[in-house]
Amino acid sequence: MNELFEVKDVDKKFYEQKLKDFLPDKMIDIHTHVWLDSIRKPSSSTPVRAVTWPSLVAKDNSIEDLFETYRLMFPGKEVIPLLFSQVSMNYDIAAGNEYVRSCAERHRLPSLMVAKPEQSASEFEEGIKRGGFLGCKVYLNFAAPYIPEKEIRIYDFLPRHQLEVLDRHGWMAMLHIPRDGRLKDPVNLAQMLEIERNYPSLKLIIAHVGRAYCPEDVGDAFDILAETRNMVFDFSANTNADVFRQLIRAVGPKRIVFGSDLPILRMRTRRICENGNYVNLIPRGMYGDVSGDSHMREVEGPEADSLTFFMYEEIEAFRAAATAEGLSKSDIEDIFYCNARSLIDNTEKELRKWTS
Repeated sequence: MNELFEVKDVDKKFYEQKLKDFLPDKMIDIHTHVWLDSIRKPSSSTPVRAVTWPSLVAKDNSIEDLFETYRLMFPGKEVIPLLFSQVSMNYDIAAGNEYVRSCAERHRLPSLMVAKPEQSASEFEEGIKRGGFLGCKVYLNFAAPYIPEKEIRIYDFLPRHQLEVLDRHGWMAMLHIPRDGRLKDPVNLAQMLEIERNYPSLKLIIAHVGRAYCPEDVGDAFDILAETRNMVFDFSANTNADVFRQLIRAVGPKRIVFGSDLPILRMRTRRICENGNYVNLIPRGMYGDVSGDSHMREVEGPEADSLTFFMYEEIEAFRAAATAEGLSKSDIEDIFYCNARSLIDNTEKELRKWTS
């Protein structure tokens, strides 16, 4: 049987020399997408509001492929994923949620429901309870199509009536913030603070460190966010050690969690920043035609041969930041396991209370 992807000598050396001893033996990946290509729908006429390069990495990510990814990338480690489905408009969201529900039930894993803003409070609440989900994963794609992408606000795809349900039950929301300004955008920051203030029992996870992939994405965000007490940040699909250092200083190691954003972290890449724009350097020809994508650049020869997995680059950037900020082995175990374990356990306790 062919392996899901090739693990080269460059990868094995990178893992053995830089990551193996840094990582705890047990980890929780709080940000993973699982779905089957069979839930794909005919192309949607709704506006495209997200970068398209992730779709070049994998057409789907079955639960079996996810487990195989962890086996190949993290020899000697145990990784527990928190699952949710695909968030593209080109997929059947209900079918994706059902696949996640069945995988979570079969393998006794935590999961989130992909939610749409048009769901009423009762529909939203019943969907989470019925599926045994711990809360929701929301995405800007689902905001009403008449809203221009640059004007989408958090409440356009995570509305107040759903926030009230999450807060009442103490459930989770995995939030990918919108807008070109990313983490530094004043509308994003105002609404993040408002959500924290008005819905104190909600377990809010800000994905990708608020999409601050380059230093220019930060502004004064961490000065503002240092005042928060509840929201948690995952650093999935982010490789910026400088941003990670600022995050550690702002919120401390108890409110940071490891996430991957698999399957795109299987990509072979090194990310750089140029004038505030992130660029994924990739081996020529590996991911098809990327000529029109400002976030992708092909390289060849020794530079291409030296590229390892996006997953490894993310963790190595965090290792560099953690070392520079003097984090302890216990802090690292918190970030890669204990913080997420506590979030999941507390949410499961709340879910049982409302469903028993």
